[in-house]
Amino acid sequence: MTVEIDPAMVAELVGQYTAGETLEGLVARYPFSYRKIRTTLIDEGVTLRPPKIPLPPTPPGLVNAYHYGQTIRQLAASYGLSYNQTRNILLAEGVQLRSRGQYSTR
Repeated sequence: MTVEIDPAMVAELVGQYTAGETLEGLVARYPFSYRKIRTTLIDEGVTLRPPKIPLPPTPPGLVNAYHYGQTIRQLAASYGLSYNQTRNILLAEGVQLRSRGQYSTR
């Protein structure tokens, strides 16, 4: 079941983010997941700011391995990264993350 965000709230999220609020701050303030808020902002044409914590360079093959079905946990173990680093690298590379238990259709 996909939860739709009221258009007035979407405008509020966009306004607050463009005024400098972080995604984490919006998640703490609103009853939506990080992914839902992030996707909504992208759908509204908002350019997301880069993460504040510098990420290691994207290891070769990481994004393709995720697209071909490996989980974030498997990738983290394979590439010697933490789960959060791996997730953040994928997000920074523009990957649309799968829902829990959802497998790639490739």
